[in-house]
Amino acid sequence: MSTTEGTLRADIFEAKEQAPTRNGFGDGLVEAADMDPRIVALCADLTESTRMEAFKKKYPDRYVEVGVAEQNLAALASGFAAYGKIPFITSYATFSPGRNNEQIRTTISLNNVPVKIIGSHAGVSVGPDGATHQALEDIALMRVQPRMTVLSPCDAEEARKATIAAAKWNGPVYIRLAREKTPLMTTSETPFEIGKANVVWRGESPAVAIFATGPLLHNALLAARELETQGIAATVVNIHTIKPLDTETIIREATSAGAVVSVEEHQVAGGLGSAIAEVLAAECPVPMECIGVRDQFGQSGEPKELIEHYGMGVSHIVAAVQKVVGRT
Repeated sequence: MSTTEGTLRADIFEAKEQAPTRNGFGDGLVEAADMDPRIVALCADLTESTRMEAFKKKYPDRYVEVGVAEQNLAALASGFAAYGKIPFITSYATFSPGRNNEQIRTTISLNNVPVKIIGSHAGVSVGPDGATHQALEDIALMRVQPRMTVLSPCDAEEARKATIAAAKWNGPVYIRLAREKTPLMTTSETPFEIGKANVVWRGESPAVAIFATGPLLHNALLAARELETQGIAATVVNIHTIKPLDTETIIREATSAGAVVSVEEHQVAGGLGSAIAEVLAAECPVPMECIGVRDQFGQSGEPKELIEHYGMGVSHIVAAVQKVVGRT
């Protein structure tokens, strides 16, 4: 067993330090704005929840409060971008890109302007807020749009890096964030490059490649450790960029292992699993299982309970691996 040297925190399995990925965005936005005066921020009446508050306080002249009007949020940002600004827009992911998908498509993606769309509170781990606030379709909505880059950071530190990288990226970007505290897995030294996946765990002669995105990467790592005790070696890959997908790494690891499991807190249809299946069907057909929500809406509950209820817990990943490698 080994983790990729220099990739993860030493206390990865103890999960002693936790923070919401949205916190990393808030920190990264201020850092990016310090470096580039073109950056402006617009919010739909959720500065505290989306962690845009620190930017608003530091740069009030570069902040616009749009109110609960997500369609205007996207259209205004497109206008700012057309005049040389780099706008970041925030709301809950169910509302942006959920409610304003047409405005994002027509005014941002079609025009290929560098608006950075931050969808907070994604996934069922939003918890008690229930189905109306649990975005499970946002990756599908965004990755299908031409010119749109889609990022799904695994922890707060990676979200900080993703925000800074997005600010420098020439084109529209969607960043998916979570509400709840989740384990910090990466460090300031962990590599982050848009479009380049990171191998974070590699067993000896792996029988399965586990491709995970977002905070559920931690469950994938816990599953890999448990599988090792069963004599099943795994490779775990952090897919922080859904689009452009790192097809080279996916094909290489799938070919090496001969079986694949995808892990995401999103509908299986249209999400990471679908994206990987599209690649493998054309380039490297191998047995595959997908962990994620299967054609259901969320519901109110405690985040950890909902992750288990919808089949995204460690035991579910282990069972999927056992099935795909023929050990059930």
